[in-house]
Amino acid sequence: MLSTANTLAKEAAGLADRIVALRRAIHAEPEIGLHNPRTRDKIRAALAHLPLEWREGPSTTGLVATLKGGAGSGGCVLLRGDTDALPMPEETGLDFASTVPGVMHACGHDTHVAMLAGAAEILAARAESLPGEVRFMFQPGEEGHHGARFMLEDGLLGGEGQDRALPDAAFALHIMPNAPHGVIGGRAGPLMAAADELRITVTGRGGHASMPHDTADPVPVACEVVSAIQTMVARRFSVFDPVVVTIARIEAGSAHNVIPDIARLTGTMRTLSRENRARLKDELPRLVAGIAGAHGLTGGTTILDGFPVTICDPRAVALGEAVARDLFGSEAFRRLPDPIMGAEDFAYVLEKVPGAMFFLGVAPEGADWKHCCGIHSTRMMVDESALPRGSAFLAGLAQDWLARGFS
Repeated sequence: MLSTANTLAKEAAGLADRIVALRRAIHAEPEIGLHNPRTRDKIRAALAHLPLEWREGPSTTGLVATLKGGAGSGGCVLLRGDTDALPMPEETGLDFASTVPGVMHACGHDTHVAMLAGAAEILAARAESLPGEVRFMFQPGEEGHHGARFMLEDGLLGGEGQDRALPDAAFALHIMPNAPHGVIGGRAGPLMAAADELRITVTGRGGHASMPHDTADPVPVACEVVSAIQTMVARRFSVFDPVVVTIARIEAGSAHNVIPDIARLTGTMRTLSRENRARLKDELPRLVAGIAGAHGLTGGTTILDGFPVTICDPRAVALGEAVARDLFGSEAFRRLPDPIMGAEDFAYVLEKVPGAMFFLGVAPEGADWKHCCGIHSTRMMVDESALPRGSAFLAGLAQDWLARGFS
């Protein structure tokens, strides 16, 4: 494996200029949501010379490109990269900074596309020796738009009633700008949280602020709800299966001397197990209604489903660790001790296909990486010299899985 790994790394290094050029082209013209046509066209153009079969669906501009190996009809492995950006300004000062006001690739999806395209180049060059097929999933709408779910529903990944089966394994790689340069991280089990949006309405009866006894003031009741939620999380949910509920916004009133009729709260619910996610959806509305009712008010709760828990198959994580160490040495992989409470819609794929997601540190080599700007920062920066590592790692995952499966 070592000689093959060395070859993969060298091939990826040889593609560095093309990987970086594609990343910068996408970075300069970011797109948000489920429809990223400029990004889609850049991907198609960058890989047009490769022997890939392309599929698109009606719901998004998502692409799935299939590379068929020439060494037998073995299994199928999926590699995924996301394409969309965030609705936020860029303050990096880069020569290739966003030209679209208020839109920025601040989560590294431009690098994910570029690394996946590099992996496609590497694998296409050795297609005749691959015992199966590789599918490259270029997915829009990861930033809260459920793009992976739409691509699954469109049948782009295969499945029941389709002309092809779902892949046998699936992998994704996400950059981290505040993690050590070139180091790959992963963990078995829950990697990232489920994230649901919480909307609470406390309804009372407004009036003059000088006469609260003639009103049913929703503001102190809303404050009590916020405190009670934290008590519920701390006292009714195990610390060994973490739950995070954050009320991030409270809206009420229009003037300093008017008690409003309604107070509105919005926030996020984060869980690391399907069981706690379901339980929280059941118990939190009862808590809100009970507290409001105790004060003679009404409390309503709406929960908007976000992404499910991202759960990594232990066999897939072990494979990723072996590939990273073979490619880049014994220090190249780190097992993450804890999950991350952010969310990721690759979780939809991992609900149906065994696999794993990994992180790649892209802080400058030798930098104090803990103090680098993280993802979703207007000043997030990427050391592009780490990107060929990502391409080699993705290619190695596909190649090794096709050769050995989950051993």
